[in-house]
Amino acid sequence: MIKRDYKIIHNGCIYTLDDDNPAATAVVFDGDRIIYVGDDEGAEPYKAKNAEVIDLKGAVALPGLIDAHAHIMSLGKFLDELNLKGVDSPWKVKRMVQEKAVVTPEGEWIIGRGWDQNLWESKEFPTYEELGGIEANPVCLSRVDGHAVWVNKTALDLCGINRETIDPDGGRIIRFVNGEPAGILIDNAIDLVKDIIPKESGEIKKRRLLRAIRECTKCGLTGVGDAWVTKETLELYREIIAEGSMTMRVYCMLSDEVELLDEFYKSGPVTEYGGGLLTMRTVKLFADGALGSRGALLFEPYSDDNSTCGIMVTGEDEIYRRALDALKAGLQVSAHAIGDRANHITLNAYQRALKEIPGEDRRLRIEHDQVLTAEDIKRYRELGVIASMQPTHATSDMPWAEDRLGSQRIKGAYAWRSLLDAGARLAFGSDFPVEQVNPFLGIYAAVARQDLKGSPEGGWYPEQKLTVEEAVRGFTVWAAYAQFQEDKIGMIKPGMCADFTIIDRDIYQISPREIADAEVLMTIVGGEIVYRR
Repeated sequence: MIKRDYKIIHNGCIYTLDDDNPAATAVVFDGDRIIYVGDDEGAEPYKAKNAEVIDLKGAVALPGLIDAHAHIMSLGKFLDELNLKGVDSPWKVKRMVQEKAVVTPEGEWIIGRGWDQNLWESKEFPTYEELGGIEANPVCLSRVDGHAVWVNKTALDLCGINRETIDPDGGRIIRFVNGEPAGILIDNAIDLVKDIIPKESGEIKKRRLLRAIRECTKCGLTGVGDAWVTKETLELYREIIAEGSMTMRVYCMLSDEVELLDEFYKSGPVTEYGGGLLTMRTVKLFADGALGSRGALLFEPYSDDNSTCGIMVTGEDEIYRRALDALKAGLQVSAHAIGDRANHITLNAYQRALKEIPGEDRRLRIEHDQVLTAEDIKRYRELGVIASMQPTHATSDMPWAEDRLGSQRIKGAYAWRSLLDAGARLAFGSDFPVEQVNPFLGIYAAVARQDLKGSPEGGWYPEQKLTVEEAVRGFTVWAAYAQFQEDKIGMIKPGMCADFTIIDRDIYQISPREIADAEVLMTIVGGEIVYRR
């Protein structure tokens, strides 16, 4: 077998995202590192050195796309279980559960995810009554955002949830007027059920993790920020790397397990595990819940339900304490905050922590940043906080978000342009499996602010649109910066990792709607082809 010393990709359009050399037609890499970026003529000498040549045949190469915030294990689980995404009535959900019950042994849990009451005619939360007649199996169905579950009466009884059960801190049990649980549990109340559901084996979880990684590379992702990594999941990643089966870079946001955090509070960041395939340097926490389940924490009551302002999952003092612990260990903090009040108290906590542990380059993050006040938008640049946002949240939520927030608060929602113009740094992701894995749907959403039917005309609050260049940067250069990896990934430049996403069309030159239909031809990670159509 002839040894190939170099690999070359050429004969296509290559967008480098390098301001000093923005476009090329050829790239040469030696192992996992890029050594040449330029024209085909400059790559010719390497062909004489046993180079493997990958002919793009006019296709387009981008730096490897990075999803800054997603949930890999949840994606694997979602691909394995009952998929309720897009189901437009609770009755259709019930029918799907009934069909699943026919082939499920009595007493075994039926698990699903993806329902969204905003797609239904009533727009109201369902109750266990809509799952009536399904009694042989406990049922637990997660809402699309993962911040609420819908359970049947069998599950409520099995878990001992009744009129006397008190709402846990940071959670809420939706009840009938007589005080009886109605079958919907929000945020920390989910643990009342989750702790009862039998634990799955490590082999099942590993299989799901591998399946999710394959799905990511198929969609052109070379890296993902995994936004809730438990000690068990971290060990599975390490196993997969040891077996040589890891085909994607994963940036871990560590869960709140005491034993896990203690390990990294002592060791500090781990940035080159598995040759850079796994990075552990971020602590994840939750300030509030989700907007769709009215768990996002607002300053004022919801416009469509004045009985609630949402749920505070973690208060300002606790966010401050945990940010302080992380900063002392040289770690980053990524805090989930969706409502305007949740973002405000998170910024307050960060400001206090940064004052006590100052540093030039802390890169604290807020995940989602969905509803912001004008005053807080300005604070992102002042504090150096990164807004880690998901463009498809806007296009998924736009049919009902203004009902939740009203005509004034909505102006500070999904405010990518306002943040960018204020000097804030952005990073883009999808939050899959809440949204689809496909990053081109996110680029399209950022550019058009329309659904796939082109609605609304002109875009939803079009003043917040981004350019194609900015949207692509959100999934490359900016996402890499949010992970302290801008010197390794996110750009096609000599010395950088040989990560590429190769697609069938030039998304810079076509209509916004065509961006969503881009097809991935090849995904290359560290110089190795990990997916080919």
